Amino acid sequence: MRFGRRTLAALAATTLLSSAAYAADPIKIGLTGPFTGGSASMGVSMRDGVKLAVSEINKAGGVMGRQLQIVERDDEAKNDVGVQIAQELINKEGVVATMGFINTGVALASQRFYQEAEIPVINNVATGTVITKQFPKDNYIFRMSANDIIQSGMIVDEAITRRGFKAPAILADSTNYGQLGREDLVKALAAKGLKPVTEEKFNIGDTDMTSQLLRAKAAGADVILTYGIGPELAQIANGMGKLGWKLPMIGSWTLSMSTFIDNAGANGEGAVMPQTFIQSPSTPKRKAFIEAYQAAYKVERIPSPISAAQGYDGTYLLAAAIAQAKSTDGPKIKAALENLTTKVEGVVTIYDKPYTETDHESITGNIPVFGLVKGGRVVAERDDDIAGANAVRLKTR
Repeated sequence: MRFGRRTLAALAATTLLSSAAYAADPIKIGLTGPFTGGSASMGVSMRDGVKLAVSEINKAGGVMGRQLQIVERDDEAKNDVGVQIAQELINKEGVVATMGFINTGVALASQRFYQEAEIPVINNVATGTVITKQFPKDNYIFRMSANDIIQSGMIVDEAITRRGFKAPAILADSTNYGQLGREDLVKALAAKGLKPVTEEKFNIGDTDMTSQLLRAKAAGADVILTYGIGPELAQIANGMGKLGWKLPMIGSWTLSMSTFIDNAGANGEGAVMPQTFIQSPSTPKRKAFIEAYQAAYKVERIPSPISAAQGYDGTYLLAAAIAQAKSTDGPKIKAALENLTTKVEGVVTIYDKPYTETDHESITGNIPVFGLVKGGRVVAERDDDIAGANAVRLKTR
């Protein structure tokens, strides 16, 4: 059975609905991400995708006859704030699970509190490879996004194998996200017998990338590989524009952020990046999700479509696990996530036993496709990647 709009009622069917059931205490779920600052387009989109799913689930009767209640907090993309929020959500709010994170550093700093409390985390967006490996035993951390090993391999294959570049330069921010991604890029290049001609670092908030770009130019770079977030990535594109030196930009999924596309303008055209979801009505499920998001939040272009879709799907996976467990006990929810017996029809894919006890990654390397910045939005680089049999790509085993 697929778990989509047509079967929302299956969540409520775990108990008989009655006036007493409707009066039951809600099920509290934490929601943490950066809703202000440079990462906000990702955080807000993820939050709104989660809220959209929660609204649909609650309208269908909730889970076990109880409504889902989101307890949201802005972590500001700061590790110390994320740590404070984790302790508050666990000790004060009594959440049974948490949805997040956006930033790899915040995830790594905060997850240990949920792990110690045996409270599952659905990590909707953060991609640092180590995130689901931080706790090798009795792991409570699950992920919805494509990790950096998947993305770095795709980036290098696109740049080196498909396009034939020989002299890549890496520009990565100084955060955990940027530096862990840089390491994965270096490893992926080494597997093809290549080294970057230069590895350049920049900080969050930097507005001038001239020195890094001049070093890349002097080193003979023929392509720029990036790991950072939208505002600073835009400065790379704009810096090349000022220098009159235009190289292809191929980077991690964050090149799809509205803060890159809008701030880079014409300089960002042609940038490509791996995507688990592109805002295109390529399936009925995606069409319904896009239209529902646009109607709920009064926007035409989702600021970070991938964040919204993964947040939406993660909420449905968590709801399915709670329904299957017939409990809000953390270990029981974890066990249900590791052996979901219901197929969940999501926006990104159809989740058929997405997790096991030893595999907490819902995405495998065959699922993401390349997005292309064109006309101020992200489209599929190759149309056939999201058409026909390729429209819905299922996890490989």
